[in-house]
Amino acid sequence: MTIKERRRAAESRVRAAEDVVARLKDGFSGVGITLPSLRIDPVSCAGSDPMSPLVDLGRCNLDTALRLSVVLETQGQAGHDG
Repeated sequence: MTIKERRRAAESRVRAAEDVVARLKDGFSGVGITLPSLRIDPVSCAGSDPMSPLVDLGRCNLDTALRLSVVLETQGQAGHDG
């Protein structure tokens, strides 16, 4: 793989990570949860070849963590009913 091809592949992965972050923000917002630090981890995108960008779900307060756990538990139970 040439340098140009690797760069394009890395850019594609970063764009995909940006899309995932946007989808997560929308999804969390839809159930009343805001994760203020939700973002792409900048360190994983550093360097000339960021092939595996990470999504940083960030830090949240206890209330947000509890609301998130309730949503996940509810969704998990809903999945088992149908």
